[in-house]
Amino acid sequence: MNVRIGLLALLLLATPALAQGFAGLGSDAQGFAVPQPGVTLNFPQDHGAHPQYRIEWWYATANLTGADGQDYGVQWTLFRSALAPGEKPGWQSPQLWMGHAALTTAAEHHSAERVGRGGIGQAGVSLSPFAATIDDWSMTSRAAAGADPLSAVTIAASGKGFSYRLDLDARGPLVLQGDKGYSVKSAQGQASEYYSQPFYMVTGTIHTGDTDVAVTGQAWFDHEWSSQPLAADQTGWDWFSFHFEDGQKLMGFRLRDSGAGFTSATWIKADGTSEALAPGDLSVTPLAWGEVKGHRVPVKWRLTLPAKHLDVTTSALNDEAWMDTQVAYWEGPVRITGSHRGRGYVEMTGY
Repeated sequence: MNVRIGLLALLLLATPALAQGFAGLGSDAQGFAVPQPGVTLNFPQDHGAHPQYRIEWWYATANLTGADGQDYGVQWTLFRSALAPGEKPGWQSPQLWMGHAALTTAAEHHSAERVGRGGIGQAGVSLSPFAATIDDWSMTSRAAAGADPLSAVTIAASGKGFSYRLDLDARGPLVLQGDKGYSVKSAQGQASEYYSQPFYMVTGTIHTGDTDVAVTGQAWFDHEWSSQPLAADQTGWDWFSFHFEDGQKLMGFRLRDSGAGFTSATWIKADGTSEALAPGDLSVTPLAWGEVKGHRVPVKWRLTLPAKHLDVTTSALNDEAWMDTQVAYWEGPVRITGSHRGRGYVEMTGY
């Protein structure tokens, strides 16, 4: 949810939500468009930006194994936040952009951040061909003519102590989250437009320290946009994307509030068929906590989904996977054991 609700609304100290924390995202949409049920997503157009909405992100995470036998995790994200609806040329553009990149190993976690303005060529998303960029970080299409632009992409980024260049090739269809892309986030009805490409197979190279390592693995991509994604009493979220060994997949999240929280999940079969589960069907329970950069965060989870006979436990590859960025949060690769085995990613905000 793949991230990230609200990180953009806090970008560059540009909105009053920064002082309010994540709960500030329950404020009025302030003239921006609001997601509506029954709207049909249209591709490839909806791979692009939606400047009439306040916040948006293009988000990729990858679980990788190196030629050295070690496990790695990679994150690549481009966020857009609007000061006002719509677009204007040059420095008049109200669109602000932020990029996050990370490389995680069992021993280290590297993160980096870029910020930029729209309208001046520094950052943005184009469709012909598809490219999402900020400075020299990029997600670019390699798709054949006539194919979905996201069926084959390359992501590249670098930061202090790391870099990567990865080719992602889809082996299954796009998945519309929620009700045909309309993803509800609270009992009060806050929502986003949200779809995923969870079927990427990955090849490429990562660089850490003085070493280049060839890697292979799986990746998950999310694209989401909204204007008012949190209810007033929601303070953060826990998001999960799982690749199971039998080819099935799970996206789930919990938005935390003063009570039990709001949970949602999508079950994805190996053939790409997806099923949106009812709110509350997914149960999410922290099993162990850690102290990370002065924040107390869960580092081990139990997730149960009785409708799919799911009862699994996650363990972080690296408990210290803290994104030390302007809006800080935890995001990192996990191993999955229990009724289903596999690998995935967890993101936690508001701790």
